[in-house]
Amino acid sequence: MSAEVDAVVWDIGHVLVQWSIRGLYEKLIDDPAQLDWFLENVVTLPWHFRHDAGEPLADLIAEKVAEYPEHRALIEAYGPRWLETIPGPIPGTPALVETLAARGVPQFAITNFGADTWAMFRPSFPVLDIMDDVVVSGVEKLIKPDPAIFHLAAQRFGHVPERMLFIDDNAANIASAAALGWKVHHFTRGAEALAADLRALGVL
Repeated sequence: MSAEVDAVVWDIGHVLVQWSIRGLYEKLIDDPAQLDWFLENVVTLPWHFRHDAGEPLADLIAEKVAEYPEHRALIEAYGPRWLETIPGPIPGTPALVETLAARGVPQFAITNFGADTWAMFRPSFPVLDIMDDVVVSGVEKLIKPDPAIFHLAAQRFGHVPERMLFIDDNAANIASAAALGWKVHHFTRGAEALAADLRALGVL
């Protein structure tokens, strides 16, 4: 059976690695109610996503310290301790990357990741050495699900969207890629379901 795709394109957070801001701050804030308040009002997901979109982490931290000076130490911990928001890999998916590599399948990634945190994370996750190229939102200042980041990726990766399988946990990102002609896998059921899809497409 000939493969229906020429390349596999991975998201990283929640597909290859776990990610949780709470994973860091539950080490620093003992009181559950205070922890919830801090994550809802101070170091929040929308605030972090501005870093993914291209704003420098130092600027975001300085802005937040000015807004909440009483929490300076906790806010400033976000930079040097950011890797503690990644407790480990998603079970099974890094092994799939290695298996596809052994079969000679070209692999790439498109990730919403800030440039500063990417510089910290990239050396810690050697499975990414397998990727032929990675489009990083914070570097390009384009962020999924903006169609522009998928157009850039297709140009860089050198394969037509219809011959690439894009894997992501985020429904909006999947919808955006599918609308542009990419084959897609919405990663919601773990590595075994993904492996079944890869086998059906003839690449595993």
